Amino acid sequence: MKKSSRILIVGHNDIVEKSLAAYCWNHGYTQIFSSAQVNLNVLDLYQVRDFFKEQKPDYVFLSSWRSGGIEANQKLAAEFIYENLVCQNNVIHSAYQSGVKKLLFISSSCVYPQRCRQPMRESSLFTGPLESTSEPYAVAKIAGMTMCRAYRKQYGFNAIVLVPATIYGPQSDTDLTTAHVMGALIGKFHEAVQKKQNQVVIWGSGRPRREFLYVEDFVEAAVFLMESHDSDEIINVGCGHDVSIRELAKMVAKAVGFRGRIVFDRSKPDGVKRKLLDISRMAKLGWSVKTDLNTGIAKTYEGYQRRVSEDYRL
Repeated sequence: MKKSSRILIVGHNDIVEKSLAAYCWNHGYTQIFSSAQVNLNVLDLYQVRDFFKEQKPDYVFLSSWRSGGIEANQKLAAEFIYENLVCQNNVIHSAYQSGVKKLLFISSSCVYPQRCRQPMRESSLFTGPLESTSEPYAVAKIAGMTMCRAYRKQYGFNAIVLVPATIYGPQSDTDLTTAHVMGALIGKFHEAVQKKQNQVVIWGSGRPRREFLYVEDFVEAAVFLMESHDSDEIINVGCGHDVSIRELAKMVAKAVGFRGRIVFDRSKPDGVKRKLLDISRMAKLGWSVKTDLNTGIAKTYEGYQRRVSEDYRL
């Protein structure tokens, strides 16, 4: 990508879209279109077609239009599959029709089977049933990945696919009804400290293991792949190691300063037992993460505190 390239970033005003846009601006790219900032409704095919015809983006980063943790996936399953499918169909097809140079589709590790051999290789896609708590979202993501590969094969459209580990950082959603685990834990522990509560209740058994990718590492990986990867090969992006939710809760509690009791509500679903990505393909391309989990949690909480402070002043 050139600094003058016209770049479209599609998301739902979340950590991915905000961080990608900020990175591009901060690194001298001068023509950035964020779907949230330009009020692009990607569920409206005619609006999407008009945008591509008028603005003629060169590169597209396509993330989720809907995403969230287990609770959001269960309560909004229909929206998760419908809106993501519509978004993907409209953006990918319009990008192809308008002559976009390259599109990077950001998928999710939930596309791999529920009982997938660990670490999960890209070749494990389609080899078994999906985890039920995230199946609608996963199906939409798999459809987007398949669409990218089909358009590359039939039309020669330069679309590539990135599968990240769970992304977190200062812009993480902390709303308990929609947040992923990292944001939810930070929000819960912070509230407990502020209200002087002596215990925090967390969904599930605490045994499932998850891999986390700090947002700055994710963004650098996405830009790296956009500039250097030209293949229908799916690329996993992660840190190469995971932690249990119980271990993560203790790490977050320490960072936030919570010293009370951590209780696990086993009546709530755990989700898939483990999601560790095989990152050997990305390593062969010469890229690796820079941020360790403790540092990432500290930065994430610092960012959360700044947001709370700013909201309070408003």
